[in-house]
Amino acid sequence: MFIDEVTLELIAGTGGDGCMAFRREKYIEMGGPYGGNGGRGSNIIFEVDEGLNTLIDLRYQKQIKGKKGENGQGKGMHGANAEDIVIRVPQGTVISDLDTGLIIADLCHKDSRAVIAQGGRGGRGNIAFATKSNPAPSFAEAGEPGEVREVKIELKLLADVGLVGLPSVGKSTIISQISAAKPKIAAYHFTTLKPNLGVVKASDKSFVVADLPGLIEGASQGEGLGDQFLKHIERTRVIAHVVDMGATEGRDPYQDYVTINNELREFNPKILDKPQIIIANKMDMPGAKDNLEAFKKKVDADIYEVKAINNEGLKEVIEALSKMLDGIEKQPLYEEEKFESHVLYKFKKEEPFTVVKDNDTWVIKGEQVEKLLKMTKFNTDESANRFAYKLKKFGVDDKLRELGAQEGDTIRILDFEFEYKE
Repeated sequence: MFIDEVTLELIAGTGGDGCMAFRREKYIEMGGPYGGNGGRGSNIIFEVDEGLNTLIDLRYQKQIKGKKGENGQGKGMHGANAEDIVIRVPQGTVISDLDTGLIIADLCHKDSRAVIAQGGRGGRGNIAFATKSNPAPSFAEAGEPGEVREVKIELKLLADVGLVGLPSVGKSTIISQISAAKPKIAAYHFTTLKPNLGVVKASDKSFVVADLPGLIEGASQGEGLGDQFLKHIERTRVIAHVVDMGATEGRDPYQDYVTINNELREFNPKILDKPQIIIANKMDMPGAKDNLEAFKKKVDADIYEVKAINNEGLKEVIEALSKMLDGIEKQPLYEEEKFESHVLYKFKKEEPFTVVKDNDTWVIKGEQVEKLLKMTKFNTDESANRFAYKLKKFGVDDKLRELGAQEGDTIRILDFEFEYKE
């Protein structure tokens, strides 16, 4: 089954907890802190596997979760990092964040690899908190939560030439004649239900051609199969427009040509900026010559007459495509502004937290505050005091006071509730 789009929830591994321990050995007085740091949680990595051509392995997965890092231990021993989760996908896979719409990675090279969800760092053991003023801290951190993100994974095939046209114009016959591809060919619409790739040899060079399932009017809005497969033409360098010049379906060849170009324009206007040739197929049919003459009066483009079923005229098409591709460099599919790494949305000046009142409870929200809570172990007074001090440094106390919080009021962060004290 050809699957080219899935959505997944990725939950990277939480870091291991830091250890609180003290050195207690005979003849060693005041041994001091001895707890090691936790290990990093699993990263979730996407990697190209050239042996894959579909996303079917991800079709029935809704969530991928990383492993937690190993906890730190006594005697200053740090926990091991968790093994990364590696997801193998076909070349040409694009991963984007569903919340922001920005692209995280475009894995368009055979050796492409990208970390899509970062594992949390390990919590620090009490060795890391030792200072001159507090040489024996009695607290340690919990591991940092791993990154959680919902992503869309799309496969956009890597092909140099895209064959487009309405159903039954002969695209599958053409690719079967010019390459070793063996698509299903039959005398009914939508015989081709998935894109077919074929490697075409021309002189001492080769290039890849994609036969895309037949488009119909309204394809860009979801009619027929077009909305599923139009994305695969975005990476092509040349569009080869196949027209049934014999009008065997009773349609006007020129109107077919206009219909397909309109659908390409509706889907992505930049597609029509690509160089295009026209393959006038079925020239052995009655009336094809007259239709071609009328077509040429309306369309100023390179037109190649072929009888695909007999492999006539296709050699000239191959040579023409090869020469065109020599002069066209491969361009990145997306502009830099579309990538998450080039957008500074993470660094916009925003309040680090918000405070709202829910009935009689003050609710504090914010990434930094919530992360601090998750990484705090409330097993000692010193640890709880450190948490309160950090909140004060963030400005939470001042904000609560400004909003009118009174001593004894209930404060909630996530699912934890505290009593407000001046």
